[in-house]
Amino acid sequence: MDKIYITGHKNPDMDSICAAWCYGVLKNKIDPSHNYVPIRCGNLNKQTKAVLENLNVEPPRLVKDIAPQVQDVAKRNIITLEENDPILTAIKELDEKTISLIPVFKNGNDFAGILTINEVTGFLLADNGEGRPRYNFLIDNFSRVLPGYFYRRGKSREFNAMLMTGVMPFDVSVERIKELGQDKPLLVMGLREDLLQYAVDHQFPAIVITGMHEEQTVPVDLANYEGTIYISQTDTAETIRLLRLSAPLKNIIDTDPPRLESSASFDRARDELLKSSLRGLPVFTGDNFEGVVTRRCFIERPRRRLILVDHNELSQSVNGADQADILEIHDHHRLGTIKTRHPIFCNSRPVGSTCTIVFEQFIMNGVEPDKTTALLLLSGILSDTVILKSPTTTETDRRTVEKLCERAGVDYKVYGEQMFSQGLTLKKQKPEDLIFTDYKEYTEQGFSIGIGQLEVLNLDEVSDVKEDLLSCLEKSKKAKNKDWLMLLITNVTNGNSLLLTSAFPRGEENLLYEKREENLYNLPGILSRKKQLLPEILRVLEELKDNG
Repeated sequence: MDKIYITGHKNPDMDSICAAWCYGVLKNKIDPSHNYVPIRCGNLNKQTKAVLENLNVEPPRLVKDIAPQVQDVAKRNIITLEENDPILTAIKELDEKTISLIPVFKNGNDFAGILTINEVTGFLLADNGEGRPRYNFLIDNFSRVLPGYFYRRGKSREFNAMLMTGVMPFDVSVERIKELGQDKPLLVMGLREDLLQYAVDHQFPAIVITGMHEEQTVPVDLANYEGTIYISQTDTAETIRLLRLSAPLKNIIDTDPPRLESSASFDRARDELLKSSLRGLPVFTGDNFEGVVTRRCFIERPRRRLILVDHNELSQSVNGADQADILEIHDHHRLGTIKTRHPIFCNSRPVGSTCTIVFEQFIMNGVEPDKTTALLLLSGILSDTVILKSPTTTETDRRTVEKLCERAGVDYKVYGEQMFSQGLTLKKQKPEDLIFTDYKEYTEQGFSIGIGQLEVLNLDEVSDVKEDLLSCLEKSKKAKNKDWLMLLITNVTNGNSLLLTSAFPRGEENLLYEKREENLYNLPGILSRKKQLLPEILRVLEELKDNG
């Protein structure tokens, strides 16, 4: 079943996570022909993590890059062989199926190596090299490649030996056998009593007899013979050819080929394969075999399919989103610039939360959200509207909260206060975690800026961590190559905020807010980054541009 990913923005907040999760629930109900998978492209903040844990909800899977990977092109429905299968079986598969490689396993599950035409060619060349070749024979493989039947099975299931044909006069044959020293060959011969007796007396590991009718018996005493006798129903020359190809694959496979991780980049894997002489490579996730890739797998670049919630700009989305097909957008922010390959469904509304928009999709499709889904939608709305106190809150948000509270059986004020009480404790967090918990980037008037936002129950702790936060803002501004970096810390109980900024003298001096200390501003009544703080920042940047 095809996967379609649903993702919020980088540094996801409650609204982003809940919108992705809940929209996945809806889409899987109304479109069972696809598998809708909510994902996240950043770490959960403490408040979101607490809500998910309280509801026993598995967080969306963390995906840092949506760009094509090896797993998107790996072949899984493939031919595999066992290491003891005869070489002849592999040759037939390679020829008839016109495939590039065959994975070979041991005991059904343990990856043993790969077989390509290169390994087969190497075997055949060695077979025709100088000196008499030796072969590893598996008795069980005789009947798999050679028409005939076992006259008797010997004690040894597997042995290594040379091949010898008994067509010469007895004395000459014995002389040639003695030239082998202590080696005992696998003897292929017609029904010759003298040579057969010699082979039995000297305990040859196996004897293959050609030209013997089924009603005939072997005319020697086999009571003390420990080897195998096989009756071939084809001629001697063909018997020898097929016996060579009865050797098990484990003797010729590449047991240590380069491996590709399923999560490896499509581009890197393609380049690695094309620059090598290899025809294909096995694909693994850790130690688990996932399939194979061949050069043909990289002819066409795959594109994953993506639905965006709570954002509409690729710069704010998961890495690699520019290489995906965007199918839908559900958002409540201003529209940025995004290009799509095809017309898409875009649902952008001036409301306080994306979860409000997602709930409307439930209603439009006649789907009643269950209690868990209702609580997650409610959590997203209350978080983004600061329990309906934010100036971004609309009547639509309030009506949605009322309906969700009826379904979930909760009071929104009590639930919201409990939710925010599980927020951040500033002293116990790393400065960079605080700054980038809920962080957005903007490029306006030729300036690149970033604004993070924290929601706390009171602002008393800010003085204790102020210096660390300001230092981190300055370092992060340089590391991210930004002109201006800010952190808005909001008291959700009284609606007041503090703004900490990196050094940006030309911008700071034009801010209308009360300057409490260096790089620290008092913002009474400011709750919304989007609707209250951002317009002021954009005004300052526009003035800077106009004044040169």
